[in-house]
Amino acid sequence: MRKNLITAVLYTIVTTLLFGVGYPFLVTGLSQIFFRDKANGQLIRKDGELVGSRLIGQPFSAPNYFHSRPSAAGNGYDAANSGGSNYAPTSKKLVDRVASDTAAAQTDHPGADVPVDLVTASASGLDPHITPAAAEFQVSRVAQERHLSEQDVRSLVAKHTQGRQLGFLGEPRVNVLELNLDLDGSSNWTGK
Repeated sequence: MRKNLITAVLYTIVTTLLFGVGYPFLVTGLSQIFFRDKANGQLIRKDGELVGSRLIGQPFSAPNYFHSRPSAAGNGYDAANSGGSNYAPTSKKLVDRVASDTAAAQTDHPGADVPVDLVTASASGLDPHITPAAAEFQVSRVAQERHLSEQDVRSLVAKHTQGRQLGFLGEPRVNVLELNLDLDGSSNWTGK
């Protein structure tokens, strides 16, 4: 009996050190060597200052920026509290919020169908992407606010549109932060 107990305790200690300490250190070390940007959250810096991550959405509400999906994470885009609203499709709160967001989005395009991702949150509440249709819906507003041609803005959207992974996984998408940063860097923008 005592021999079995000692074997069990030693086995627990060895496997804890091996798989609870050694393996995580090995994986972390390898990821820092071979995939440093991805392992550190794909952070984006502009002029040496941290402005965000390619993986976590941010709110943009100024009319001269493309707007992200709504967020239900905490107080909005809170990475510490990611998650959806958990409202049922028949929830009055959800229906009222979507109706309000739809009406606000239609101020630029009265009566037009609003792309669903501009009025619904993702499951995590932190999705950094919108669909190409959602970007196209916002092109005229952004172009007008920035005194750019719609074609110039569409070209930037096309530049930031990512296709399906491996040609068949997921949907085409546009990273809102990267697109807005590129807009800020546009030499044609007068800044007015």
